[in-house]
Amino acid sequence: MAPTIRRRRNLVALAFLAPSLLGMVIFFIYPLIMTVFYSFTAFDLSNPPRWNSFANWKFLFDGDPLIGTATRNTLWFIAVLVPVRIVGALFVAWVLTRARRTAGILRTIYYLPALIPPVASTITFVFVLNPSTGPVNQVLERLGIDGPGWFSSPQWSKPALVFLGLWALGDIMVIFLASLLDVPTEQYEAAELDGANSWQQFRYVTVPNMTPVLLFSLITGIIGALQYFTEPAVASATAMGRAAVGAGTSTLLGWPDSSTLTYGQLLYSKAFGANLLGYASAMAVLLFVVSGITMAFLLRRFSSFTPEVSA
Repeated sequence: MAPTIRRRRNLVALAFLAPSLLGMVIFFIYPLIMTVFYSFTAFDLSNPPRWNSFANWKFLFDGDPLIGTATRNTLWFIAVLVPVRIVGALFVAWVLTRARRTAGILRTIYYLPALIPPVASTITFVFVLNPSTGPVNQVLERLGIDGPGWFSSPQWSKPALVFLGLWALGDIMVIFLASLLDVPTEQYEAAELDGANSWQQFRYVTVPNMTPVLLFSLITGIIGALQYFTEPAVASATAMGRAAVGAGTSTLLGWPDSSTLTYGQLLYSKAFGANLLGYASAMAVLLFVVSGITMAFLLRRFSSFTPEVSA
């Protein structure tokens, strides 16, 4: 191919890619570079950023009294909420593949909660699980069971958010349902002829075919848990009887007793409540790095996943 023709084709390709490349530079690369820069400065939006070297990072790792609590709560949601949603969605999808006449209705019913805005669903859950007037505790009381405090109890606030996440799992369920229906039936028939039971068929037929979907759900779930913000913030504010959480007041974060304080809430509070944009930038950079490392680790592990076949 002549150099002129090759150059012309490259220019045409670049022209088609220009809008996407420009958008990436403006809305991702430039903000990322500036966030890294601000993480080494004292910046409050009112005054020009002032270089303070590693002061923000030192305070992040050895000075902030709330960072430990926020990190532990976030890791708890990653370890509990993400697996519960994946397993629950997979189970519901499996049940729906066995449904016949009512399959369409059941799919709609299970998916509808995912369409409700997170703020509305969280407020609804807070009122439903109200320890004094909520219908759940009233039913438990009639059964002779002393209902928990739910969003008013430090021990039950995080499990209540897990129940909320389990209720609104329709988004993952739909993906799993499509993946289950796409598994070749011939493989199940071959496994059954070889004497495989239901668990072995699931382990050696279903899971390998669903590996890309499971990987996608796991990665997006972990990244979403690392940035978990709306549900715990709205739940704590509603349970306190406030219209919104006071972002600049640390005592209001994660109520009750900082049990629902997440890394995302603390980052938002430092940035837009306390106007510590430099420190919040350091928190954001750390969150970005952890998310990238987690994604790379999971991609590497799943790429080498080769299930063993029983004799």
